[in-house]
Amino acid sequence: MSGVPVRPTPAFMLRHPARWIALGFGSGLSPKAPGTVGTLWAWLTWWALVPVLNDTGWLLLIVGGTIVGWWACTRCAQHMNTPDPGAVVWDEVLAFWLILWLITPAGFIGQAVAFGLFRFFDAAKLGPVGWADRLFKIERGAPIGWAQGFGILFDDFVAAGCTLVVIALYRYLLG
Repeated sequence: MSGVPVRPTPAFMLRHPARWIALGFGSGLSPKAPGTVGTLWAWLTWWALVPVLNDTGWLLLIVGGTIVGWWACTRCAQHMNTPDPGAVVWDEVLAFWLILWLITPAGFIGQAVAFGLFRFFDAAKLGPVGWADRLFKIERGAPIGWAQGFGILFDDFVAAGCTLVVIALYRYLLG
């Protein structure tokens, strides 16, 4: 990694398509809690997309979004000279879409609980989420590569998995 870390701005985002995606189409530019804002953006877009996407559509969107997101997160991290920038929120978007897709037909309250659980696991980095977060870390000054781009996505998918396990256990115990 060479150079000084870059703070993203709307102008920075608009200069490269990888940045639009990685920065969650601007949601990651929030000065406070960009991960939470990116997750809220995912929730809003979920409501916009749910009438037009069936299960196959969601699967293709999440798989395709992961492949494109790996490229976008890697490039944006390189452009920002930061291995895991907080402003990169595409990982939250994909992970929360996955959660919402798999808990459907949960209503607003169920989705809000999923939102809270996901944000908790993503921010607290407990257990497997912390392990996943550390797995692709690099030393200061090392070049940012494809492994770091994957790592940006990976820990959020693990946080999504933890969220889904808690929801499944709750449903099982109620059931």
